[in-house]
Amino acid sequence: MSLDAFSPDALTRIAEALERLAPPPQPAPDFTAASAFAWHTGPDRLEPVAKVARVDLSLLVGVNRARDTLFDNTLHFAQGLPANNALLWGARGMGKSSLVKAVHAAICARGLDLKLVELSREDLPSVARLLAHLRQSQARFVLFCDDLSFSHDDQHYKSLKAVLDGGIEGRPDNVILYATSNRRHLMPRDMIENERSTAINPGEAVEEKVSLSDRFGLWLGFHPCSQDEYLAMIDGYCAAHGVQVAPDVLRAEAIEWQATRGSRSGRVAWQFFTDLAARHGVSL
Repeated sequence: MSLDAFSPDALTRIAEALERLAPPPQPAPDFTAASAFAWHTGPDRLEPVAKVARVDLSLLVGVNRARDTLFDNTLHFAQGLPANNALLWGARGMGKSSLVKAVHAAICARGLDLKLVELSREDLPSVARLLAHLRQSQARFVLFCDDLSFSHDDQHYKSLKAVLDGGIEGRPDNVILYATSNRRHLMPRDMIENERSTAINPGEAVEEKVSLSDRFGLWLGFHPCSQDEYLAMIDGYCAAHGVQVAPDVLRAEAIEWQATRGSRSGRVAWQFFTDLAARHGVSL
């Protein structure tokens, strides 16, 4: 049946019905609404984050080299100077994501217009659409992907590779990528070895995935902290929040907490301090 068989009124009703089914166009992001945003899909949108969960840069202990390197790199980028994408990799709970957020806050405190945009690993396939939004802004953006890793059959790494390589259009000059991972090569070592043993061309198959981390100009390693560093973190939290405890009591309780957890890290230090602050009636 041709469209000529429908009356003008029928065609109008069909057009109106189709418009109701179609999602409304999303408004352009208002990057003045906040200094940090979270990218969501379905529909695509940049959600302003009113309050970012983060600690002060001065409270991050035992990561001095990584802290100074990332701060300098971010400052250069915020000033419009050349800067590298950064991969923060290593031990769990040692402040990789905390460092990214703390550095962003420190740069913003200098009056520079730098935005932090969080992108989840699951939303990597939509990164081209996100970059299209960011490209149109005069602001500068740190694109932050936390806890990044890939399984054997995961194809999301190709989307990340496109961001790092830039593709034909190139990565926008006002965007830089910071990612955190527990793995230096972003995939488990046993999967790398399995790829070598099963692929038709193992050299190329492994190289494509392992070389992904090579595309980050900065590799910042995080390693398990010593007991002195663990205790120094807690001392810093106590000083910053006005929690007063006798040093010998604080040390004994902190070591006991660490023993019950079976690990020692910045995250464990903060969990202990959260409990300590609550017992002393201090709000965080």
